[in-house]
Amino acid sequence: MAKNAPPRWDRKMQQRLTRGEAAALGELYDRFASLVHSQAHRMLDDETAADQVTREVFGYVWENPDAYDPKQGSMRSWVARLAHRHSVRRLRETYRPAEDADGRTGAELEERVRRATASARADYIVTSMPAPLRAALELAYVQRRDYRQAAADLGVTEDEARRRLRLGLQLLSTAHTHPLEGASPPGYGRAL
Repeated sequence: MAKNAPPRWDRKMQQRLTRGEAAALGELYDRFASLVHSQAHRMLDDETAADQVTREVFGYVWENPDAYDPKQGSMRSWVARLAHRHSVRRLRETYRPAEDADGRTGAELEERVRRATASARADYIVTSMPAPLRAALELAYVQRRDYRQAAADLGVTEDEARRRLRLGLQLLSTAHTHPLEGASPPGYGRAL
């Protein structure tokens, strides 16, 4: 089953959820629970909190299937936005930094939210990129292969290996960009 569901699947899934089909929620959960949980865990660094966010996200989807608008992006992007939003809310609720000498509060929290968001966004981008790009990046950065070794392992030319690495890195570089106010982070579709 493809990670990026076609729009037709998204619309049909929304219709099934709107009709209250429990099997539809189960199918949606099977498809996207690992995405939600991994993003929540990456942001919160807490297994129990990630489990709770996962339950909250799918509870929200079940109660509000009409909140999804296929014109705004894929169901996968919508679920990822919900996971991000719930994780940030939970992070802000549980993190209460002490006031500093100048009377400022929250700066440390906002920096933590920014870092966690960039990390979660990078994870999302990597899992969403085409398999050939992901494989090239894994060979280069996880297995420490140079582009020549990666080309040999992938069975492609050295030029193709360099192209895949360059494109994969360009996609990953968007994880640290700061979206405009009200806009979704790269890889999440448009804001709700």
